[in-house]
Amino acid sequence: MSGNAARPGRATGPCRLVAVFYAASLAALPQTWEAQSSGTSASLRGVNAVTKSVVWASGAAGTVLRSLDGGATWHAVVVPGAADLDFRAVRAWDSRTAWVMSSGPGAKSRIYKTADGGAHWSMLYTNPDAGGFFDALALWGARRAVVLGDPVDGQFVILTTDDGGQTWQRRKLPPALPNEGAFAASNSCLVVRAGREVWFGTGGLSGARVFHSRHGGDRWDVVRTPLRHDSAAAGIFSLAFGDSSHEVAVGGDYGKPADSGGNVAITSDGGRTWSEPAGAHPKGYRSAVAYLASRKLWIAVGTSGTDISSDGGQRWIPIDNGAYNAISATGGDSAWAVGPHGRIGKLRLK
Repeated sequence: MSGNAARPGRATGPCRLVAVFYAASLAALPQTWEAQSSGTSASLRGVNAVTKSVVWASGAAGTVLRSLDGGATWHAVVVPGAADLDFRAVRAWDSRTAWVMSSGPGAKSRIYKTADGGAHWSMLYTNPDAGGFFDALALWGARRAVVLGDPVDGQFVILTTDDGGQTWQRRKLPPALPNEGAFAASNSCLVVRAGREVWFGTGGLSGARVFHSRHGGDRWDVVRTPLRHDSAAAGIFSLAFGDSSHEVAVGGDYGKPADSGGNVAITSDGGRTWSEPAGAHPKGYRSAVAYLASRKLWIAVGTSGTDISSDGGQRWIPIDNGAYNAISATGGDSAWAVGPHGRIGKLRLK
């Protein structure tokens, strides 16, 4: 951009009024995170808010946490034999039924399930591919799940189960491109919706693509997005839905956490086309995004802070500079974020 339009403080007339109105409208929105005591120093990358009271979290060193009082207290749940695993994903159906997925090379990628609040666990699946790596886990229902893994033999790994994890089926996908993969940063590069719909985003030098199946993985469409993918550390890290048409993707380059370029894309046509937002981007690499439906608010977190948008992802403002890896929001007014060193924050609402 050249000329006066690139200089700060030059906006006047309607544009200036729009900016002032937008800033004023955001003044009444959430301002920051309230720290909660997790009782652990492990890095946390998985979080799932089931209700305003029931929240699960997971992370390194086999860490699984559960809260039944909205995060006022957190209790560690032990998964036997998993102390050296990195649980990048947790998905819960209620206070008793939860699935966790570890990420790592080969057999370090595993899936476990509990039906009694963590008192007992069953190991459902161990990755059989020495070169494989699980990235994300999502649930369609209490017994229906899908897992995403990095490409093996030229295809992303999509595994689905309809019987609570007793049997798994690997789905056929379009070929992955050279140097394309997925990111196990926040368990949100893979998302599902009612029925059998599933989406995931990719990264790497050939990445920043979105794969979409309306049929539980039987057939796929693949679309490019404008998110940056200029290194092995760049691409789409997270996807979230607003409604049937609106979706937001965030990411960037985790090797350059303060760089705001190419870190968000939005769609208003159900994912057929993606574009960069018209206004200010999130202030740096973002590893996760969530939609707080009750406030029509998008929240993006990353290692350099948190940003919010109330206009469908077109403009973002920073509200916090703390490091968070993952976020989960309920259908109401509640949201939690987790991060390094056992950090857990609950969204504070005015």
